[in-house]
Amino acid sequence: MRFTKPLNMATYKKRGYKPKTKAEKDQVLEDGSATAEVFKTLDEGASKTEAWVEKNQKLIFGFVSLVAIVVVGYLLFQKFYQEPRQLEASNEMFQAQTFFTEAVNATTNKDSLYNLALSGRAGKYGLVDIADKYSGTAAGNQAKYFAGMAYLNLNKYPEAIDYLDQYKGSDEMTGPLAKGAIGDAFTQLNQPEEALKYYEEAASMRNNAVTTPRFLLKAGITALGLGKADVALKHFTEIGEKYSEAPEAAKAKIYKGQAEAMQ
Repeated sequence: MRFTKPLNMATYKKRGYKPKTKAEKDQVLEDGSATAEVFKTLDEGASKTEAWVEKNQKLIFGFVSLVAIVVVGYLLFQKFYQEPRQLEASNEMFQAQTFFTEAVNATTNKDSLYNLALSGRAGKYGLVDIADKYSGTAAGNQAKYFAGMAYLNLNKYPEAIDYLDQYKGSDEMTGPLAKGAIGDAFTQLNQPEEALKYYEEAASMRNNAVTTPRFLLKAGITALGLGKADVALKHFTEIGEKYSEAPEAAKAKIYKGQAEAMQ
C-alpha cells in the first residue's frame, strides 16, 4: 500500500513559501477565507456600534452630563452646606456635652443636669435640638447617642429607645453601648424578649473584651429569666471560653450552673 506524505501545515505558512500541491493551495484559500470572514465580522460589529452611538449620542451625552451634574452638586453640597452645618453643630455640642458629663460625674442634681443637656440653656441648643436641626451631620448623630443615654438615666425609656435606635455608631464602643442601652430600656419596660434581641445584637457588633462579655452576660441572664436555658448556656459558655479574664466571667460561671440545672 502506498502512503501519501501528510501535509505539513506549518511549512506553507513560512514567510515566502508558495504552495505547490493542490492540497496546500486549497488550505491557503480556506485560511484566507476564514481570516476574511473574521475581519468582515469585526467590521460589521464596529459598524453596528458606530451606528448605535450615532443614533443614541444625545442620550449618551445627556447621561454623562447628568452624572457630572450629580457629582459636582454633591461636592458643592458638602462644601457649602454640610461642612458649615457640621461646624455649627460641633460648637453647639460643646455646652450640651459639658452638661451631660457633669451629670454623669455628679453625686447630686443629676436629673437637672441631664435635662439641661437635653434642652440647652442661655441660647445654646440642647441635645434634642441638635439631633433634630443638624440631622445628617456627625455632630447631629452624636447628639442622638447622648440624648438617648440622658433619657435612659432619667428613666424615660421610650424616648431613650427612640434616640438610641436612630444612632449610627461605627466605632468600637458606642455602637454596642447604644444597642445594649436599648436592651436595658426594654428590660425596664418589662419586655424581656425585645431586651434579649438587643443584648445579643450589642454583643455581636464588635469583638472586644469590654462590650462583648458585658452584653453576653446580660443576654444570658435575660434568656435564663425567659426559661431559654440552652440560649443562656451558650452565652455563659462563650464568656468562659473567650473572655475568662473579663469581670463578667465569674458571674457567668455561676449562672452557667443554673442554666445547666434547668436543662
